[in-house]
Amino acid sequence: MRVVVQRVRSASVEVAGARVAAIGPGLVVLAGIALDDTLESVDRMAGKVAGLRVFEDDLGRMNRSPLEAGAEVLCISQFTLLGDVRRGRRPSFDRAAPGPTALPLYEHFCEAIESTGLRCARGVFGAEMAVSLVNDGPVTLVIDSVDLDQPRRA
Repeated sequence: MRVVVQRVRSASVEVAGARVAAIGPGLVVLAGIALDDTLESVDRMAGKVAGLRVFEDDLGRMNRSPLEAGAEVLCISQFTLLGDVRRGRRPSFDRAAPGPTALPLYEHFCEAIESTGLRCARGVFGAEMAVSLVNDGPVTLVIDSVDLDQPRRA
């Protein structure tokens, strides 16, 4: 699984010109589900996202989690995050899980975020979406589930 997390002042998503979800201050999470993802790897990623200390404390330091900051989450499925462009110019999406596999893992990811106490608004899986956001900071992180299994270097 690969996610791109952006701290935002606000965000919304539209499908066919109709707004389907919106949040105030919080995180937009673009989530790509890989072929080798499991419920366990998705749970680890949800825990990482929910615990990210990217919101400012009273001293102006990024030291508060979304829950501590009263933030919301907008999660958008995005298989293109797993695009491989090492060869040629056309991305290969061989690492992305197919829809019937990815959908339940995406839903589980959103539910795991909600289980922490955060509100998790969602885009529409598999739909063409127009995502609007006002980036805050800007703060943007890319997290790969493979990296969550690696020990941190000193």
